[in-house]
Amino acid sequence: MDLRKLKTLIDLVSESNVAELEITEPEGKVRIVKSVGAQYTPAPGQTGHAPMNISPIDLNALGASGASSHQDAAASVPAPAPLASPSASHVVKSPMVGTFYRSASPESAPFVEVGSVVKEGETICIIEAMKILNEIEADKSGTITKIHAQNAQAVEYGSALFDIE
Repeated sequence: MDLRKLKTLIDLVSESNVAELEITEPEGKVRIVKSVGAQYTPAPGQTGHAPMNISPIDLNALGASGASSHQDAAASVPAPAPLASPSASHVVKSPMVGTFYRSASPESAPFVEVGSVVKEGETICIIEAMKILNEIEADKSGTITKIHAQNAQAVEYGSALFDIE
């Protein structure tokens, strides 16, 4: 995607009610996120936006001035749902797409169990991506209260792995 088209898309998002825009083209993928008010502070590893449904925007409809025939559709995008009050638990999310493993090998014990006390920086699991084993570390000290992923399960970027309190 060329720089002019990218700038046009950024201008379109900043001037509209759209909070997030994701475009996938053969050359690559671009995600533009408009920051929200100061009342929401994302946890480390999270993006600074509330989940919402986004109407697709036709790239071919964009002119050099950034005008779009889909401005009415963008204006009708629903406002983000109000955020729930923050809970005491912190969710450790997957930093990548891959296969989740609770232990270093099938014969060894899991890195952590429910009730395990972890320190920030301690290895809590492994995610295999492209034949590379990536150690995932706790980004907060506390006690593991829930394990969301199953051993040898495929995980997506941003999917919940553990709850730490």
